[in-house]
Amino acid sequence: QVQLVESGGGSVQAGGSLRLSCAASGFTHSSYSMGWFRQAPGKEREGVAHIDNDGRISYSDSVKGRFTISQDKAKHILYLQMNSLKPEDTAMYYCAAQAGRRGWGWRFASHFGYWGQGTQVTVSS
Repeated sequence: QVQLVESGGGSVQAGGSLRLSCAASGFTHSSYSMGWFRQAPGKEREGVAHIDNDGRISYSDSVKGRFTISQDKAKHILYLQMNSLKPEDTAMYYCAAQAGRRGWGWRFASHFGYWGQGTQVTVSS
């Protein structure tokens, strides 16, 4: 059974940085696509950053140049380094995983079957 556990959220001032981690376990397929999503109150869950099963990395326009996704495959940990944080980055952040390639569909929450419980990020102005 795939389990994803996020950590690293918190409260920071605008311009600050946070690093989120997602510890993964229970993978049974040979390769997984993994991503970070976020959901603010009253808004849909949106894709933020993604590493496809072939290593291709993608970002949403809203975080490109400020956030960096990476993974330690040996330790099965996914990271999201968030710099130059803005108040509009405030949201619950979720780690997601799915066997196989996601491609263009990575931005859609419905394309992922495994989710963590989320970690809150709050950015004050």
